[in-house]
Amino acid sequence: MTADTIGRGGVRRGGRALPPAVSTDKLPESRRRRFRWQPAWLFMAPSLLILGVFVIWPILVSFWYSLHNWTIGATDQPWVGLGNYVTLFKDPQFWNALGNTLEFTVASVILLVVLGFLTAVALMGEGLVSRIFRSTYFFPTIVSLTSIGLVWKFMLDPSIGLVAGITQFFGAAPIGWLQSTTLALPAVIFVAVWKNVGFTMIIFLAGLKGVPQERYEAAQLDGANRRQLVRYVTLPSIRPTILFATIILTIQSLQVFDLVYVMTGGGPIFTTDTLVTQIFRDGFVNFQTGYASAISWVLFAVIMAISAILLRVFRYNDVD
Repeated sequence: MTADTIGRGGVRRGGRALPPAVSTDKLPESRRRRFRWQPAWLFMAPSLLILGVFVIWPILVSFWYSLHNWTIGATDQPWVGLGNYVTLFKDPQFWNALGNTLEFTVASVILLVVLGFLTAVALMGEGLVSRIFRSTYFFPTIVSLTSIGLVWKFMLDPSIGLVAGITQFFGAAPIGWLQSTTLALPAVIFVAVWKNVGFTMIIFLAGLKGVPQERYEAAQLDGANRRQLVRYVTLPSIRPTILFATIILTIQSLQVFDLVYVMTGGGPIFTTDTLVTQIFRDGFVNFQTGYASAISWVLFAVIMAISAILLRVFRYNDVD
């Protein structure tokens, strides 16, 4: 039986020297990193390719278009620099569309957050009735906006709509909801809230079920009533949920298109026109691609600014 000895040349076993083991820790950092990341990049390559071709490249091209007087079908696409943006801020239709978009966003987001929270609190139970109502409220969420818009457009029709029939049954004159310059936008907001309140309810249900019961028990031992439990325990505990729901609903509302296009087409007299419907009209109807691209980049800036404000307002950390 021979003993192993360690010398300068490595391990010597039975009089025969063995080569020293190579430690991966002594490899150059660049080689270790290359061996570590190469398989990951190969797996991600198809997704990155699709992302680059269908997302990143169109975004860059749209910004390039916004710096030109780009018109579909024209032989000459002159460079105008920031000319489209200057024209944009002097365009009354743009300001009208921006105002309608912000009005739609503020009204729908506030209503959705409030109604979604109240509905979630009311339907937190696991009984059969709560499950049935939760399914009923959530069902419109899985239906496309186009289908919802078409259904409500016929329901609100003053001649053949169900709503007009109900008002006539009670002896009142039918109302042209979508034909009125003052009622068209509220009608669209109502339909948007009706469709998405189930989605908001599910988000708040998940947040409410994640609040530890120990917090409620501690507050009750201190003498807190139901209103104080909601104010000082529930709302602070679901602040991340409120932030998530608010940002998602805000981005979705600022980009509203399907519902408005199907129900009103931006009318009557542009009273329901939004930024996205104007982008569609200028880009695909009037073929002013450069001008439409400038509007899209302004919309992107508005979304980023509002999202940053919401992140600041609902900022949350572990200390909270």
